[in-house]
Amino acid sequence: MRGAATNSGAMRQATAHLVGASLATAAIVTLVSLAGCAARPTEGYAATSPYPSAYKSVALPVFRNDSPMRGFERDLADALVKSVEQSTPYKVRSEASADTALRGTITAIDLVQLSKDPTTGLANEMMVRMRVNFEWVDLRTGERIVAREGVESSALFVPSYPAREPLELGRLAAVEQLSRDLVAAMQSRW
Repeated sequence: MRGAATNSGAMRQATAHLVGASLATAAIVTLVSLAGCAARPTEGYAATSPYPSAYKSVALPVFRNDSPMRGFERDLADALVKSVEQSTPYKVRSEASADTALRGTITAIDLVQLSKDPTTGLANEMMVRMRVNFEWVDLRTGERIVAREGVESSALFVPSYPAREPLELGRLAAVEQLSRDLVAAMQSRW
C-alpha cells in the first residue's frame, strides 16, 4: 500500500512539472509573437485589420461599362458586394449614407483565343480578359483614398468538345477575381 502512495505522489509531481513547462512554453511563444507585431502595418507585422479604420461603410455603385459586351457591370457589382462583406470590416450602404464609395469604369472586355483545333479551326481554349479603372473616394472630404487605372483580370474557359464550357463560366471567374483584386486594393498602404 505504501508503494502505491509513493508511486501516486511521483505521478503528481511529474504531472505538475509538465503543466508548469507547458505554461512556460506558451508564455514564451506569446511574448515572441507579440514582439514581432507592430501597431502600424508600415512598421512590421500587425495583428490588426489591414483595412483603414477611419471608414465604416462603402457605397458600391454599378461601374460604367465602356465595352460593347453587356452584363459584366452587374456581375461585377454583385461580386463586389460579396467581396466587401466577406473580406472587409465595412458595411455596404447607399452613397447617401456611406463614408466612402468605390467607383469605376470597365474600359475593355476581350475574348482571347489561346488555342484552336487544327482540324476544325474552332477554339479549344479561350480567355475572358477585363480591364477597369477605379477610385475609392472618401465621400466626406472628396479625397481619393486609392485610384488605379488598367487593373486587369482574366479567366480561362474551354468552349470546345468535350468540356463545352459556356462563356459565362469564364465571365464569372474573371469578375470574381477582379472583385477580389479591387477589395485587396482597399487595404492600408504597406
